[in-house]
Amino acid sequence: MTALAAVLAVALSACGGNDEPGGSGSAAPASLDPKADLSNQRLTVSNWDGYMPEDFPARFKSAVGTPVTVAKHTTNEEIVAKLTASSDSGIDVAFVSGQYAQALAAQGLLEPIHHDLIPHLKNLDPLASRLAHDKGNVYSVPYTWGTTGLCYRKDLAGYTPDSWNDLLKPRDALKKKITMLKTERWLFLPAQKVLGYSVNTTDEQQLDRVKELLLTTKKGLLAYDDTTFGDRLKSGETALAEAWDGWCPTDDKRIGFVVPKEGSDLWVDTMVILKSSKNKEAAHAFINYILDAEVHSWVASNIYYKVPNDAAMAKVDPALLKRYPALTMTPEQLLKGESVVDLGEASTAYTRIVTEVTAG
Repeated sequence: MTALAAVLAVALSACGGNDEPGGSGSAAPASLDPKADLSNQRLTVSNWDGYMPEDFPARFKSAVGTPVTVAKHTTNEEIVAKLTASSDSGIDVAFVSGQYAQALAAQGLLEPIHHDLIPHLKNLDPLASRLAHDKGNVYSVPYTWGTTGLCYRKDLAGYTPDSWNDLLKPRDALKKKITMLKTERWLFLPAQKVLGYSVNTTDEQQLDRVKELLLTTKKGLLAYDDTTFGDRLKSGETALAEAWDGWCPTDDKRIGFVVPKEGSDLWVDTMVILKSSKNKEAAHAFINYILDAEVHSWVASNIYYKVPNDAAMAKVDPALLKRYPALTMTPEQLLKGESVVDLGEASTAYTRIVTEVTAG
């Protein structure tokens, strides 16, 4: 769920301001062969580490016949740099966040989704076709979705936080016991919501005000932390953290999660097929296999992120839902959050401000 960085702004600057979700990449898809022998195709898939089962390649080959090699990337920026470095990256399917899929499609780098080759699309919640980065799932298929909020130690905080101001202007007892996300768009999020701005604002005056508030907040922070904030809360090193919902360890009864009253975001991680792929039929079969209810339910059950797959969510153990109540958020509740979309060249302003705020 990382935000748009300078590498994407440089490589894909032409996508800024495109009102059509698919841009130049949403042309009518070329015909594919629904009867293709998938055992003759080979897939290379790039995903985040731990974002699908380790035995997935073996299971997919057994079920479909296509060998799969899994490459791993740590950030959206890393995989986008690879996908834009040459006309053929060697990647068939990539997992990227929604705003990156939007940018890649606007550059014509993605194969439009052939819905007829993915019958399990029927498992998706209807609201998953109304996402701002790609209405109608023209060039991407959602894999996970969620929101961002406050993750806190009930015993150490001493109260139930309900506002982004609990993070930005903390009580004295919480100062130096707070962490914020460092990833660009999510570092900005709390200040943008408190100030009444869009998470996608490109207004320079608004961004300057956001920067001022973040610099003031910095004085009371322990750290910027995208990965270990849950461990810090469990150990008692911190009492309050900005967190993505699935990574707030509410299986620890001392820890709670709340979406602030000012509102939050809606983030989406997606699967996309590269136009340069020579294995497009198998790539569609891969996505279709992912959307099988049993397969897709693994995500919610193991990495604790919701999936926009009604049939899959129905298979999640009710006991797990009690330990991770954020998993029970409905699609309607999620879509109250503001979708994070690609900002094109304007993302360079975010990159600059994040560097200035977090330096030192």
